Amino acid sequence: MNFAAIPLIRFTCLSLLAALSLLSPVNAQVIKLPSNPNQAQPINPDDPNNLRPTAPNGTLLSIEGGKRLMSEASSAVGSQNYATAAKKLQEARQVFNQLSNFYQDLNSSFSGIDNRISDSLRKKALETAQMRDESTYQLALVHRAQNQPELAVPLLVQIIRSQNPTRELGKKAYQQLLELGFVDSPYPRTGSSSPSSPSSRTGNSSSSPKK
Repeated sequence: MNFAAIPLIRFTCLSLLAALSLLSPVNAQVIKLPSNPNQAQPINPDDPNNLRPTAPNGTLLSIEGGKRLMSEASSAVGSQNYATAAKKLQEARQVFNQLSNFYQDLNSSFSGIDNRISDSLRKKALETAQMRDESTYQLALVHRAQNQPELAVPLLVQIIRSQNPTRELGKKAYQQLLELGFVDSPYPRTGSSSPSSPSSRTGNSSSSPKK
């Protein structure tokens, strides 16, 4: 056996291994493209913005789904199950907020392209924003019923910022802040009729959630 050839063979093997190691990263970077570039991509189920269907008859991410959550919250309030009511109202608030944001984005996309579609989307954005604020108001009332004003106050402030104090829901939110002692100046200050209490439709005190 020619022992002098062993170093040459070893050198050749090492050179081959080095060449293969340089080629493997290149191969690893090859990405298989989808056969159809327009094919819809899978949805990440862990993304909180992706709300999946809760029943065969409808999806959670819809106006009907949000209304259903508010109805379930109302039933929970009727049985004084405030923890469940708060959970349902928080979910409804999230649904309506996402819907409003989506409709606003679509409205911006169609603005100047198709005014008819843009106007329809703008109305839906306003409608769902109103529902979001209403569910937020009911959630604040539930927190009041739970003797948790520290949770109710931020929600009421958000409503006033969204609605402004001159609108009915904004006035009702400010009245709640007044009753909680967070503010000390009634609004409106003139001799006009005072804001209707949030329970005017139910006959309960203004600090009680709507049933």
